[in-house]
Amino acid sequence: MQEAETASPGENEATQPMNVALWKDALLQSPTPDNLSRLFKALFSSEQGLEAVRLALEVVSSHPDDMALTITAADLISKHTARHDIVATLLRSVLLRSPDVVSVQAFLADSLVASGDIAGGLTLFSEMMARYPRERASLCEHISLSLLEAGYAYEASQILFLWLKDGETTAALLNNMGCALERLGRSTEAIPWYEKALTVAPEDPTIRFGYAMTLLKAGNLREGFARYVERAPLTDGQTGWFMSLPRLRHGDDVAGKKVILYQEQGLGDTIQFIRSVPYLQAQGAEVTIAVPWGLVRLLAQSFPDVSVRSIVEFGQEDGYSYAAPIPDLPFIAGVMSESDIPAPIPYLRADADDVARFAAMLPARRPRIGLVWAGDRRVKSEHVAADKRRSTTLAEMGAALCPVDATLVNLQFGLPRAEIEAWQGQSLFDPMGDVRDMADTAALMESLDLLISVDTSPVHLAGAIGLPVWLVNRWDACWRWGDEGDNSPWYPRTRVFRAREKSFAPVLREVGEALHTWVEAWKAG
Repeated sequence: MQEAETASPGENEATQPMNVALWKDALLQSPTPDNLSRLFKALFSSEQGLEAVRLALEVVSSHPDDMALTITAADLISKHTARHDIVATLLRSVLLRSPDVVSVQAFLADSLVASGDIAGGLTLFSEMMARYPRERASLCEHISLSLLEAGYAYEASQILFLWLKDGETTAALLNNMGCALERLGRSTEAIPWYEKALTVAPEDPTIRFGYAMTLLKAGNLREGFARYVERAPLTDGQTGWFMSLPRLRHGDDVAGKKVILYQEQGLGDTIQFIRSVPYLQAQGAEVTIAVPWGLVRLLAQSFPDVSVRSIVEFGQEDGYSYAAPIPDLPFIAGVMSESDIPAPIPYLRADADDVARFAAMLPARRPRIGLVWAGDRRVKSEHVAADKRRSTTLAEMGAALCPVDATLVNLQFGLPRAEIEAWQGQSLFDPMGDVRDMADTAALMESLDLLISVDTSPVHLAGAIGLPVWLVNRWDACWRWGDEGDNSPWYPRTRVFRAREKSFAPVLREVGEALHTWVEAWKAG
């Protein structure tokens, strides 16, 4: 992020407190879109999102005739939060003054769809298609993308099929078609659409990334990982001094050299791919792993010959030759097919004393079944949409699974854990108040017989330590679970239950039926 013109929190603004009053004064003295954007992003980087939104609205209300400022505020709020209602209000205020600005009308329609007002958004899009015939291709891009982000991939694909028969073709439309088909579990059909998009815009990073993910989902690990490592690291704005080091590639000579592997994307990605660290060690590399605090202890006890550091406390050090984001490891290690995936499980290990501590805490009744019903709740708009797609509720999961002749153990973390307070079903033992980090979670899992979870990091952790896990997978499955099948080459003891629609109710009923059969077999065996 660029520094403010009059006051800067310095290069480590993500970890240092901001002088909000100073920044606010600077913005009020010069209320430009650029200054608003800098302050807004800086506040979000400092985990002051509510203050960012409040200040944006205050500045806009003080300058109601400044359309550029209002549009900037709407854009910032739409990208960093899920407050589509606020965005729509801001955009309507702009359209009251300038009703024929096509881009603002399209933005409003996007916001309506994102907020759940599908009918309102599509009605506005339909009116615009009739009113602005020269903008139809662009509007079709908006319509299809809005539907995709709202979870209506089939509807988006139908609109795109109709348009692409005779209408103008753009890279974005071709990309959106590829994305729609991939989300519908038709990755093999999606690949040609991405390839067509790349002939129009060969350097577009969004298209290139989507193509890589779709190749991986279709099972083409050789080409998929080769294209996947072409991405810029997805660190959500966070930077580290080590990111300026040469990026480690497959075939680089690492013998006797120091290499940093750093956190990128989610905790699950790190857990899934960290299994390839022994490959680098076998090549003679001296490996340092930089990850969030919650993973440090688990990885340190799993890889005792590796230096594991907290990524936010990892100050500059000399002597390193290469760095790589951890999800690059499969390509670096030469994973070209499922048979190349490093097989030894467990590759992550809990501490014996921690295992004993949690074992003593848990009820004696067996089997013990862990439950996770939601991913972490994040604030950025695209994250909120993804979290909704992968998450259910305790009430919905519990209704499908219970009653069952077993001890239910909560492994849910974060804000969704509060749903336990309203739960009135079968007793759910909750030890998460004693869980400090992922090492503790692993130790707790060692005393379970099964984990049932939506697609979030505990699935990866259970798979990595060898605990049987049932994945309740969302309808638009992540690439790593493929389009079909009930198993995973990454985690042999994982059983995949696939939702075929946005509702989790049908797949959870399937899980519930399977669970009762499993419990009977467990007790009989």
